[in-house]
Amino acid sequence: MRLRTLPLSLSGIVLGILLASDTFSIEPLKVVFLVLTTVLLQILSNLSNELGDAINGVDTKKRKGAHYSIMDGDMTVDQMRGLILIVVLACCVSGVLMIWQCLGNLMRPVSLLFVAMGACAIAAAMRYTLGRKPYGYRGLGDIFVFIFFGLVTVCGAYYLLTESIPEASILLPASSIGCLSVAVLNVNNIRDMKTDAGKRRTTALRLGEKGARIYQTCLIAAAWILMAVFFILSKAKPAAAIFVLTMPFFVFHLRGVWTKKGKELDPMLPLLVTGTFFFALLSGIAVTL
Repeated sequence: MRLRTLPLSLSGIVLGILLASDTFSIEPLKVVFLVLTTVLLQILSNLSNELGDAINGVDTKKRKGAHYSIMDGDMTVDQMRGLILIVVLACCVSGVLMIWQCLGNLMRPVSLLFVAMGACAIAAAMRYTLGRKPYGYRGLGDIFVFIFFGLVTVCGAYYLLTESIPEASILLPASSIGCLSVAVLNVNNIRDMKTDAGKRRTTALRLGEKGARIYQTCLIAAAWILMAVFFILSKAKPAAAIFVLTMPFFVFHLRGVWTKKGKELDPMLPLLVTGTFFFALLSGIAVTL
């Protein structure tokens, strides 16, 4: 289930929850279903990614990153399909309970809209490497990650908890988390450039090794600029700058991205995931200050 990636999916949710709690009273049960649904969607994405890469011959013994169940023979393709079906059902149940708990009535137009968004999230999680034309093999993963891990998670969590349309300024922190989420995908793709070549066309392969590293630097810089602009426009007090404490995570990450290759890049992924989570957490806490 790639547990080390789960804090990434929680980053946007945590930020959305904290942004909402600044002016609204938040019910704990709503938060529980939000977190559960988000984690299940991330697990679904990870399992589907493994299955798709295995079926399409992308994951082999030559892979530079961590080894997974199908590759090592711990699970068969059919067993993975069965597990994915179970997780899809769990996503549906958890998602419906989340909408019912947050919005009260499943037949309201806004409730039906969130049901549709949930269906799209499940499809996006699975279609990254599965299906006839998986979008992850065509360099479109960055767009979907930015939308679902950034805009949808932050703004969606805010609305579900408050039933209030967030101000336009919330797009700044949402986009910040979106950029960092894309950066997690990109460093993974930089690491796997050799094994991905000829099998799928990621943004990293399109840009080339140096271009992908420049892209990585720009994504992280953009995330910090967007968050800083958000706090400046909010006329925040100096105490709001506590999110700057996460800077070492990103400095060490970028140093590794520019000095390491192949399998050596693998530790840079959890480093960025952890940094992103605490960046979101401290930024959310900063809002309350």
